[in-house]
Amino acid sequence: MAFKGTLVIDTEHCKGCGVCIQGCPNDCIALAKNVNKKGYNYLELINEEACIGCANCAVVCPDGIIEVYRAKV
Repeated sequence: MAFKGTLVIDTEHCKGCGVCIQGCPNDCIALAKNVNKKGYNYLELINEEACIGCANCAVVCPDGIIEVYRAKV
């Protein structure tokens, strides 16, 4: 059974620590080249097709700024 995931990221509260990036098994996320109002490069979903909604990124995020949605396909 396959799963499709997507993320909702609170970019204004992301401090760009990058902890979540190591947790992603499919390299779906990366830090953006742009910065938020606080001057941090924030997290963005760069490969939505590969996201399986495993929620590893949300679990390791120290600020809890990532919401994960998962659906069966």
